[in-house]
Amino acid sequence: MFGKILVPLDGSEHSIKALEMAVQIALKFNGKITLVHIYSIGGLATSPTPVHEFIEAIRKVGAGILTEGEKRVKAEGAQVETLLIEGHAVEQIVKTCREGKFDLIVMGARGLSKIKEMLLGSVSDGVVRHACCPVLVVK
Repeated sequence: MFGKILVPLDGSEHSIKALEMAVQIALKFNGKITLVHIYSIGGLATSPTPVHEFIEAIRKVGAGILTEGEKRVKAEGAQVETLLIEGHAVEQIVKTCREGKFDLIVMGARGLSKIKEMLLGSVSDGVVRHACCPVLVVK
């Protein structure tokens, strides 16, 4: 039923809780978890070297978030893989879900942005609206 589970991670408390829930679902249904971290650089890609170093730092932070998530999943005995993707969070999560033919997305209700805390969360709301599979939003 839930053989392929996509879990967007941003390092927030809500995304860690979502990961914990996803692990339990994966173990129950013998599923595989794919952790994805989306980072955005906007129009910075064509800028000078100091900006390039900043972009690499952003990528490194994202990779660290994925590595920590991967350790948590493996410690519980579930299968896991990771994806680090540049782009708009909602678009890339929905695209990854569609292309990977995922059965379920498990994600946090809110991310790290204080602005997003005013609502459900612009990323989680956008994913719920556009995903091609069920979405479990964890608080």
